[in-house]
Amino acid sequence: MRINFETSRLDALPRPAAIATTDLADRVRGMLLGIAIGDALGNQCESMVPAHRAERLGHISDYLPNRHMGGRRVGTPSDDTQLSFWTVEHLLAHGQLNPDALSTLFASRRIFGRGRATGDFVNARRAGAAWWEAGQPSAGNGALMRIAPTVLPHLAGDRDTLWQQTAISTAITHNDPLAIASAVAWVALLWRLLGGDVPATAMSWLDAYTDVLRPLDHDEQYTTRLESGPLVGWCGATSALLDGPVRDAIANDIDVKRGGLLWYSGAYLLETIPTVMHIVARHGHEPVEAIETAVNDTRDNDTVAAIVGAAMGAAHGTAWIPQRWRDGLLGRTGADDDGRVFELVEAAVGRFVA
Repeated sequence: MRINFETSRLDALPRPAAIATTDLADRVRGMLLGIAIGDALGNQCESMVPAHRAERLGHISDYLPNRHMGGRRVGTPSDDTQLSFWTVEHLLAHGQLNPDALSTLFASRRIFGRGRATGDFVNARRAGAAWWEAGQPSAGNGALMRIAPTVLPHLAGDRDTLWQQTAISTAITHNDPLAIASAVAWVALLWRLLGGDVPATAMSWLDAYTDVLRPLDHDEQYTTRLESGPLVGWCGATSALLDGPVRDAIANDIDVKRGGLLWYSGAYLLETIPTVMHIVARHGHEPVEAIETAVNDTRDNDTVAAIVGAAMGAAHGTAWIPQRWRDGLLGRTGADDDGRVFELVEAAVGRFVA
């Protein structure tokens, strides 16, 4: 087995603290539902330039008319929801991560709107590659978007292996140092939120993530793909980008749409991570505003909203979720399995929350 990441770096991270929140079940529900809701709110208008989206659609605060559903305003899944909830399904069946089995599951089903790296992984796996060979050397966000359920078996089980299991789960599709480091740091933040330790200030949200990312990615060099602006040609560790331009943007009260003009907000982790952290730093205590900002003001808006949704649910549970978002979500993980998301959420709570 080969993972393109120095796993010894994980030894520098502290052991995940025991979670003793009395509302853990509600936080887990919120985390999982936040993924599906964020994805569904954004996936009918993803990849649009935010300004063009606003001109065409106005401010989006509910599900858009869905051409696959006869124009009904209902929430349907893309790859963000599918891969996340197939992971939940896998963990329920196996009790813990089995990378070979999860890789087989991912490659055996139709994935809606999959990214290039995930498509290449599927093709490699179907051609007979072992799971550790099929993972792609990609710093796309296709693993970060589905990584949240990794926490589930560790909530009442073995916390000592959480970081290693997160690294392995990431590498199934995205076997890249930044993909792995960013996923571990995100799971560490979700773990903290599930435990009720919600950062109080904008900068403390950023610190909570960057303090974990920094020892994992400090010497990894990635380059922006911008064609204009002050960050054209910028190259360095993602944690350095967070410590510099992103921190400055938060301090100077630059909004998310303007921040996206600085570092872009596409599916490349050097763009997704700054965008997500900018959103939660500004709106971490306003979960509806956080998700609507992700949906309206970013380019890869369904994935950004799914990632942000996981954090908002872990931090705040389910009470904040508007009834219109609950009622309109079909809860699919495929073409016609209405309600499957809700079944998996309740099964996960019953199995993994003590």
